[in-house]
Amino acid sequence: MKSKYFKLSKFSSWNIISYITKGDDMLNNKTQPKYNTIHQKNIEITMRDGTILRHNITRPDIDGKFPVLLERTPYNKEGGSENNVGSPEFFASRGFIVIIQDVRGRFASEGEFYPFKDDGNGENKDGYETTEWLAKQEWSTGNIGTIGGSYSGATQYRNAISNPPSVKAMFVRESSTDYSQEWVYRGGAFELGFNLGWAHRVTLANLSHLVKKNEYKDTEKMLIDVENNLDDWHKQIPLNPTEFVNGLSDWYNDWVDNPPDSDYWKEFDMSDQLNNVDIPIYHLGGWFDVFLNGTLKYYKGVSENGKSKHSRENQRLIIGPWVHGPTNINNSFAGEFDFGTDAAIDFNELRLPWFDFWLKGEKNGINKTKKINYFVMGKNEWKESDEWPLKNTSYTNYYFNKEFNNEIDSIYSGTLSETKENKESQISYSNNLRNPIPSLGGNTLSIPNGVFEHTNIDKQCITFSTNPLEKELEITGPVSAIIYVKSDNQNNDWVVRLCDVAESGYSRIVCDGIYRSTDTPGKTQTIKVNMWATSNIFLKGNKLRVSVSSSCFPRFDRALNDNSEKSNNNLLCGGINPSHIILPVINN
Repeated sequence: MKSKYFKLSKFSSWNIISYITKGDDMLNNKTQPKYNTIHQKNIEITMRDGTILRHNITRPDIDGKFPVLLERTPYNKEGGSENNVGSPEFFASRGFIVIIQDVRGRFASEGEFYPFKDDGNGENKDGYETTEWLAKQEWSTGNIGTIGGSYSGATQYRNAISNPPSVKAMFVRESSTDYSQEWVYRGGAFELGFNLGWAHRVTLANLSHLVKKNEYKDTEKMLIDVENNLDDWHKQIPLNPTEFVNGLSDWYNDWVDNPPDSDYWKEFDMSDQLNNVDIPIYHLGGWFDVFLNGTLKYYKGVSENGKSKHSRENQRLIIGPWVHGPTNINNSFAGEFDFGTDAAIDFNELRLPWFDFWLKGEKNGINKTKKINYFVMGKNEWKESDEWPLKNTSYTNYYFNKEFNNEIDSIYSGTLSETKENKESQISYSNNLRNPIPSLGGNTLSIPNGVFEHTNIDKQCITFSTNPLEKELEITGPVSAIIYVKSDNQNNDWVVRLCDVAESGYSRIVCDGIYRSTDTPGKTQTIKVNMWATSNIFLKGNKLRVSVSSSCFPRFDRALNDNSEKSNNNLLCGGINPSHIILPVINN
């Protein structure tokens, strides 16, 4: 069996890695365009409530029926993520019709924009109605695929739970399953840096929809001034109301006003509806993407609980060392750190065989690939699996011991060890809301994301470090921490971060997490911090370093207490309160 996309690689089996990895024995050929293309603009589709949505078409410049690829975007059909990577021209020249549609209330489309509301199983089903309209057009084969990421990924995921019959495949880049936990909040803390910046950009870009002509210039000037002073807006207390969105994007204040456990978020959580999904979906995530956990959750949920054997067996997942955004997939850097040439892949070429198989019926072997391909940082190499988490995983506790390590000049430098101390102890520190520990990189957006040298941040935290490793250590899978804490205030944040410290001293963030607690002052609390997931090989001679703090600003908002700007906190270690991190150690 031969394929124009795949060949047998050193990893054995038909393998997507053969397609994306740039090793000497891998397939490096690029596909070539077959057709010239033509374009049409502002084609109208009327939704069930009479609202008109508009889209652009790019198609082969010949008569005939072709399968259709659809992106539904809030970022302008004239630009947006798919246009930024040239996908309309790329796919149309290879035998697809590409549709880029402005979602409801954005740019050329009518109606009111309220994030996520009209894209799923609610009163309006804009995605469903659009795909079924496309399937009936005389130039369509009736086979529809969907593309896009971030918000355009959300329009796909939310459409999938309504099971539009004409959608034969999706490729979803970097999106969320539960917007209360993977977009707006995380661990109970508000994703301030990302969401404030996003709300501002979305509002300013959509201003012609939101104000009268005679108000436009003054409102635009106000929003540009906000952009120039966004750091000051991060510091605003309280967050609600955020005045610059009042009457423009009131949904943002709704987000701030509704904590993640409120009923408001139920319609925006798809976790319990993944058993309705009956569509093959290729999920793409990044280890430093703000929606990583949502990507993993959707993949795993449909793989295990999808509506049919067809959907359960035809989910695929790829995770690279990427920050958010389509242009970052063909980029070896995440933040300031270079993960090597194999980290960068051609996004459009990656997607082409998926849609050739499902929409055109080409027998290219992609259904024979391993289900999961993931990039292992540290060694900077691709691996494959059919399970997530991996079968050969040993979840191993690494304990926070008070034994002085002196590895770094931090608030306190303790020891990280597989052996816990029998003696109970505590490490005390204070958290000043007027001087929070600054955020730097990680899984975020709108502010610097990805990997940056973390030593200066680590020094402001409590740290626990191993001795230099005598042999390599691979961790791949979900990471969490169990910490025992006390505070003299009711509301507190607990931030746990794992770094890989090279022999040079460079501290590279691997993963982190936050949990906002609300409990009786002075009470010992058991906190679980979800640090999402990663894949990293700590090289021989490197050290593992865990840092603990109570702020990460402005990535997350600050935990406020009445009449108090300072919290005196205690982290408990050893004995009956053995704080620790749980690492998914791979037994190779």
